[in-house]
Amino acid sequence: MQTKPSSLVPMMIIGILFFIFGFVTWLNGSLIPFLKLICDLNDVQALFVTFAFYIAYTTMAYPMSFILTKTGYKKGMAIGLGIMAAGALLFIPAAFSANFLLFLVALFTLGSGLTILQTASNPYIVLIGPTESAAMRSSIMGVINKGAGIIAPLVFTALIFSDLSSFSKEVLTSGEIEILASKLIMPYIVMALILIGLIFLVLFSSLPEIEFSDAEQNEERTSIFHYPQIVLGAVALFLYVGVEVVAGDTIGLFGQRLGVDNYTALTSYTMVFMVLGYLIGVFGIPKYLSQQNALTFSAIGGFATITALLFSSDQSSAISTVLWGWSGIATIPDPVALVAILGLSHALVWPSIWPLALNGLGKLTAQGSALLIMSIAGGAILPLIFGQMADLGGNMQFAYAITIPCYLFIFYYAIKGHKIRRWNR
Repeated sequence: MQTKPSSLVPMMIIGILFFIFGFVTWLNGSLIPFLKLICDLNDVQALFVTFAFYIAYTTMAYPMSFILTKTGYKKGMAIGLGIMAAGALLFIPAAFSANFLLFLVALFTLGSGLTILQTASNPYIVLIGPTESAAMRSSIMGVINKGAGIIAPLVFTALIFSDLSSFSKEVLTSGEIEILASKLIMPYIVMALILIGLIFLVLFSSLPEIEFSDAEQNEERTSIFHYPQIVLGAVALFLYVGVEVVAGDTIGLFGQRLGVDNYTALTSYTMVFMVLGYLIGVFGIPKYLSQQNALTFSAIGGFATITALLFSSDQSSAISTVLWGWSGIATIPDPVALVAILGLSHALVWPSIWPLALNGLGKLTAQGSALLIMSIAGGAILPLIFGQMADLGGNMQFAYAITIPCYLFIFYYAIKGHKIRRWNR
């Protein structure tokens, strides 16, 4: 039986960290069209923002799991925050030079720090209470995470990106590029200082370590690859993160193509629907909805929304106008609105996969968590494939069809895949 510490302090500290995850991660949706402008990129090149950020999870997750084994979860989190602070500071020379490669290095460094934080924090959420309510606790973290995802694009659009529409790539001068790029410097200095402050919060907090006993593993299986539920869960998570990032980070480019004003803020709309989905998890799991059913309905909802998107007009319907009338963007074309609505179907996938995949791993939980974190690479690879499809076909709306097989596999994992305990069954 693993140690189950009092949940209040861990939940508060992990909640702060999940806010940071969301703020840093979902800022990418605004950075993509911004860097496309100042670095003179096409759509595929701009989507290397997501590649550099998310590929860090694949290359760094497994090494980070060994750091956690040596240092413990608490010190490992502090190390991750330090790496993130270094990544934020790298934005300063990147902004001064307006060099896209330096921006990618900074993003990779941020992603590397987030890797160890995610590897450590997600098992905490699963293990600090009953397994059957783990998705509910993860949903609470999701509300915090995606709440930050709503705030980040809006804040940065107000402070930095608000006047992008006054610049045209065809007439952008070196002076204009310098003016735009320099706006990134102060926000990232502030971000680095906040991250450094959080290091001390974590180190001097009463956050306990998670411990496991030998009895937690029921069989003599020494590798996580002997456990089908974690391997298939990693595949499902890879595909899920890919479609989540496609929905969250390409919506700005899609809106830009369709002439939507303030397109850098569109990621916030996807996040609003994800928060709504997480609230369903907070109040519905496990009382009204099991983790398995939440995953099943999420896959069906995503498939249905994409099908509607593929057959929708690129105009705004009366329903869309009413739906978005509360916002600063009163009319959003129906396909863009449907990309935002995908957030509702995506919200409960991550919280549901984690407890289903980690069930029964015992002392291999850190390695299993690392494998799941490596699966975040889906956020690096699928958006690039999406960008290639959009460029080659000349139709970004059709490129969203890439998500269909992803939802089908997630549906399979929800129905059957998570129940498999041996490869020969």
